[in-house]
Parts: sequence; C-alpha cells; structure tokens
Amino acid sequence: MTPLTPKQVARAIGVSESSLKRWCDRGVIATVRTAGGHRRIDVAALLAFLRESGHPVVRPEVIGLPAAIGSGQRTWERSRARLVEALIAGDEALARQVVFDLFVSGQSIASLADQLFHPAMKEIGDRWDCGSAEVYQERRACEICSRVLFELRGAIAEPAPDAPLAMGGTPSGDPYRLPTAIVELVLREAGWRAVSLGSSLPFETLTAAVAKHQPRMVWLSVSYLEDAATFIAGYQRFYESLAPRPAIALGGAALTEAVRKELTYAAHCDNMRQLVSFVESLGMASSATAPLRLHDQGDVA
Repeated sequence: MTPLTPKQVARAIGVSESSLKRWCDRGVIATVRTAGGHRRIDVAALLAFLRESGHPVVRPEVIGLPAAIGSGQRTWERSRARLVEALIAGDEALARQVVFDLFVSGQSIASLADQLFHPAMKEIGDRWDCGSAEVYQERRACEICSRVLFELRGAIAEPAPDAPLAMGGTPSGDPYRLPTAIVELVLREAGWRAVSLGSSLPFETLTAAVAKHQPRMVWLSVSYLEDAATFIAGYQRFYESLAPRPAIALGGAALTEAVRKELTYAAHCDNMRQLVSFVESLGMASSATAPLRLHDQGDVA
C-alpha cells in the first residue's frame, strides 16, 4: 500500500496535523522519511497504532479503509452472520468492512481465521450442499475472501529480513487456495517470512523449493485428496528427501486419523491458534534441531 502523508492520517483519525507530526517525532506512530525529508507513514504502522491505542477512525475512506468501519457491533456471532450474507450477496464492500472492523479493533489474523473466515465459509458450503446457495455464490465468496486477504497482507508489517522462513501450500489435486493464503498471513503476523507457494503442488516441486530456499518450517494444507495412498507415498518420499529437515506442520479436513498414522511430521494443528503456538515453540531454533513431535492432533486449515 502507498505510504500516507501526515495530513491524510490526521484527517482520517480526527487530530490536527501538528499533533500528528509530534506523535510521529516521539515515535508514537512509526514513520519514514522521503529523499526530500518529508514524513511518510506506512498503512501497516498506522493500523498497528490504531489497534494498540484504540484511537477512533473518523474518516476511514481517506486512508483506504471501509467507510463505515467502527460503526458495527464487533461480536463474533454478529460479524459472522454479516460476512456470510455479504459473501452470498457478492457485497465485497460489506465483507471488507466486517473484516477490517475486527482487525482494526485488535483481533489477530489467527482469530479472524478461526472465528470468522472458517465458520463463514463452512456455512456457505453447508448452504450449497443443501441447495440454498448456488455454486457460483460459493466460488464468488472464495474470490472475495482472497481479495480481502490480499488487502490484509498489506496491513501487516513486513517481517524482519532475518526472520525465520516458512513456506507451504496444498498438495497435487487440492485446489483450495484460501487455507494456505490464511496460513501465510497468520505466520507473517507472528513475525515469520512466510510464503505460500499456492495450490495443487506436486511433491517434486515442493522438494525443489525446500532444497533451494532452506525454510525453517514447511506447511501443507490438505483439504482434498484424490487418492490417499498416492498422497501418503508421495509425502513419505518428500519427507525422506529433506536434508536438512525443516519442521513440518500439517492440517486440513482431508487428513483423517487413518492418513495421519502413515505420516511423519512435527505438528498437526486443528486451527490457526494452534499453529501460532507451534511456531512459537520453535522459537529461533534452527530447522535441523527443531523438536519433532509425531502425530500431534489438529488441522491447519
């Protein structure tokens, strides 16, 4: 996102420009300087200030936030209902408002994933199954969520250049993009240099990516399996080829207990909160010495 001027930020949050500049000079809001010495404020830095301070936003449209942000009830039940209806109706503006309202109020990406996106998409899927929603509405909902997640990515501060690297995606035949995109955001908010490689990735290309980039952690989100036996055999070849071996986190509705029993991994997480706990447990340990816990319960996606 384009950095903001002090004047823009001052108008957006309802303070004088001189007060805003004093806050910047005291480090209350992180700023950078242009080549000409002018202050500029990254959107991520401003949102970090708003989330920590609880300062209201009086003109959110000035800084590219949904116009009605801050006016809704920030309860999970209410927010989920509003998001579902927005997605079913194809109302992208309302979907953005619901998500950013919660984010600016201080909710983590992990909480948004577990308590907003996942249950909302599940409800839409259930409606599709019972015939009360059309296929196009479910597909459109996925596209809207993808665009909102992309905006959220720009609202998170860039990880440090020396932060631990994580990468992952979905295996061959699994087309679901949202889960791996959400994992990327959750890990970036946790301070990792996380990179989603996308969906339907053959194990051969995952092996090449790990060999080239040497990530400290690798994730696989498995929402769909064409053939469990083929997946298990491919995964085991992938796992045995890794040297040094990163910590591997698995998840997804398709990883049944029977499938998991055939796999070796560091963690299997039921939700994003568990994923955050797992990467926190890794700390700054190198991938070669990361603790290996076999067959933990859970589901990343």
